[in-house]
Amino acid sequence: MTRRKKTRSLADKVTIRTGKRKDYRRWRHDNPDEVASTPRFAAKKRDQRKSQAASKLERQRREGVTLPLHPQDNNVPSDSSQDS
Repeated sequence: MTRRKKTRSLADKVTIRTGKRKDYRRWRHDNPDEVASTPRFAAKKRDQRKSQAASKLERQRREGVTLPLHPQDNNVPSDSSQDS
């Protein structure tokens, strides 16, 4: 008769929040109202996003190539003039 393998992890068996990462993730998922970023972290991220957007716009303005919507080719006859 074979023995049952012992499990080393008790994370799945724990019902209370013990401070372990898996338990904290489960608690955070169950209680989204109690989880909020600190004002300092939120301000830091907001500033990072602003600077990233500004640098992206600057890069697009500097490296972007504008394509003409209606090229001015005089060599190509228009189809409307051939209909008459």
